[in-house]
Amino acid sequence: MDALFETINVRDLLSTHDLSDPTSPLSAPDLRLLISRLESHSLQIKSKVQSYIVSHRQDFASLFSVCNDAVSRTEEISTKLSEILELISDHPIDAEVREIIEEVSEKMREVRVKREMLELVRLIVRIYERLQGVREAVRDGRLRFAAEEVRELKKALRIGDENEREPIVYGLLRKEWLHCFEEIQELLVKYMESAVRFERESNRVLVNYRLNVDGIDGIELRTVLEAMEAVGILNYGLAKVADLMVKYVITPAVNGSPITFVEELNEGAEATLKIIPSVDSKIENADGKTIYSGIIQVIKFNYKCICFQNGSWVQCLGRLTWPRISELIISKFLSKVVPEDASKLADFQKIIEYTSEFEAALKEMRFISASDNEDERLSNFAENVEVHFASKKKTEILAKARNLLLQCDFAVPEGYTRESPRWKNDRWAEHSPEHLVDLLFLSDRCVVSKAASQLMKLVHQTLQDVCLSSTRVALEFHRTARDAILLYEAVILVKLERQLDGINQVAALIHNDCLYLSQEILGLAFEYQSDFPSSIKEHAVFVDMAPRFHLMAEEILQRQIQLVIFNLREAIDGADGFQNTHHMQQYESAKFSIDQVVFILEKVHIIWEPLLLPLTFKRSMCTVLESVFSRITRDILLIDDMAAEETLRLQRLIHLMLENLSSLLESITAVKQKGKAEEESARPLDDFIPSLRKIRKLAELLDMPLKSITTDWESGELFSCGFALSEVQDFIKAIFADSPLREECLWRIENVSL
Repeated sequence: MDALFETINVRDLLSTHDLSDPTSPLSAPDLRLLISRLESHSLQIKSKVQSYIVSHRQDFASLFSVCNDAVSRTEEISTKLSEILELISDHPIDAEVREIIEEVSEKMREVRVKREMLELVRLIVRIYERLQGVREAVRDGRLRFAAEEVRELKKALRIGDENEREPIVYGLLRKEWLHCFEEIQELLVKYMESAVRFERESNRVLVNYRLNVDGIDGIELRTVLEAMEAVGILNYGLAKVADLMVKYVITPAVNGSPITFVEELNEGAEATLKIIPSVDSKIENADGKTIYSGIIQVIKFNYKCICFQNGSWVQCLGRLTWPRISELIISKFLSKVVPEDASKLADFQKIIEYTSEFEAALKEMRFISASDNEDERLSNFAENVEVHFASKKKTEILAKARNLLLQCDFAVPEGYTRESPRWKNDRWAEHSPEHLVDLLFLSDRCVVSKAASQLMKLVHQTLQDVCLSSTRVALEFHRTARDAILLYEAVILVKLERQLDGINQVAALIHNDCLYLSQEILGLAFEYQSDFPSSIKEHAVFVDMAPRFHLMAEEILQRQIQLVIFNLREAIDGADGFQNTHHMQQYESAKFSIDQVVFILEKVHIIWEPLLLPLTFKRSMCTVLESVFSRITRDILLIDDMAAEETLRLQRLIHLMLENLSSLLESITAVKQKGKAEEESARPLDDFIPSLRKIRKLAELLDMPLKSITTDWESGELFSCGFALSEVQDFIKAIFADSPLREECLWRIENVSL
């Protein structure tokens, strides 16, 4: 068989071997020879293969048998595998295994939960049993054990740290704990009430050491305090004791006549603190030594007989009582002995020393904290006596200022007029110095209310104290002086708000007050600034307040002027524009309006002239009269048609008004401005009331011929009186009928160049 696999060299089959060139092509004979020889060679190979197979037949038969067995087994395995796959697909074992595992896990979880529930139940049972034990301990008088159990169970039940997802039974247990807590708290408070009592009949504090409440006998006071501390109600339990001590023991020692305290001790049974009024009338509380020694004796009694020298219990009692005790001492003693005069501040040093020693003794007994400065309330108050002195004086000054303003009736002195002889001879100032004051920067005098003059007197006294005081006191006094001045605005303007809405003397007087205060405020800096302590000179300012009061004065005056003008306009409105006065009814209505105007102006004249400064009176009256005359003149000039009789009656109304106002006009003319040249002071009244000249000229025009009116316009007289071209033209058209002469005059008037 090896010969079959040998390589056949084709060239060896050819007849010639002259084939040295492998690339040379074969000839046809060579190819036929090659094919013949290949066929022969192939037959030889087949013969050899056949003979080989025949000779090895047994071996090949055995090989084929083995292959047949292998194929049979492969088919058998394939069949069994198919059966297994069918079995698995019909009954999936992995699902069964998973179900079994899940079932086992669920059972284990249930077992774990049941075990936890069992532990929880055991815990609940134990807590409930302990709560029942607390109740039994309370009934048996084992208060310390019951209090400690309540404290421990509070932690176990997480009181104050509840969770909404907790079992409901926890809420029930907490309610049960709360019942136990309230029961023991109520019992402990009863024991404290029984332990410390005040007997009014004998005026003494009685402390019992062995207590009997609700049939539970033999409980010691110390045990009750320990139980209250354990359960966390020491503050609550001692609150009534603290209130008793402050109300019946401390308060009389601070507030009343001198008293003494007497202690009586019966070891193991009771202690007594007797309160005995002192028979020694010479004992005084001026320096506080007696008060402080009495309070220390009371606190020592509490320290030894109630708190058993236990530091935490004493601190608790101190926290409950010290704020009230210190407030009592400050309000009933220290604040009352604050010096009323700056010269007596040095005498207060002894009280400061006694106060400091008193608080040091309390710190030694741990009644107040040795490290917390807030507990040094008395020392802080005493050491700040200058501030308290200034504060006390400030309260007194402001109260006095407020009373001055509230009690003032703002009445003008009886019989006062600006033209009275007493005014001119300066005797009126001596007769009523609280009303007549000098205006520093106006070189004039005015009448003010008693409240304003006394208020400034009080301010001057306060500023004199500023010059003599230390920096802190001086600064406080300076603020007080400012506040006192500002009280005028805060009190008076509110108190008299309604009166300022009417025309009366009060409004004029308040105007003068504000003007006077503004002048005085400006002068304060010049008068006192140089004497103020150097450290406050930059801060002691008043000038900022002066414009405020000056503006208030002007606002009040303008408010009065507008009220007068409003009333005058209402009166003039009743004349219905002064039309148709040739009819008697309309004439009487117009005359009544003029009478009302005159009445209002005379009323204002009577009110303003005696009170307002002359120039202020003149300026204000000129403003009012200008409003009246201009309105009447305008209404008459707006009449578009006047009968002859109507012009005469209108003229009569104007003359009547001016005649009735002659005294007022004379009063205004008589006012001269000080310091001005005579020619300037002698200026005609028409310069201050332009419409006065116009209304006088209007009265002349009402019965003047047309040519004379035209001549007056051409000469510029009407223009100088304030008439406008259109007013003159309309006036002529209203009085004179249409005619060539009227047309000529109107043309001349229109073509005049002024």
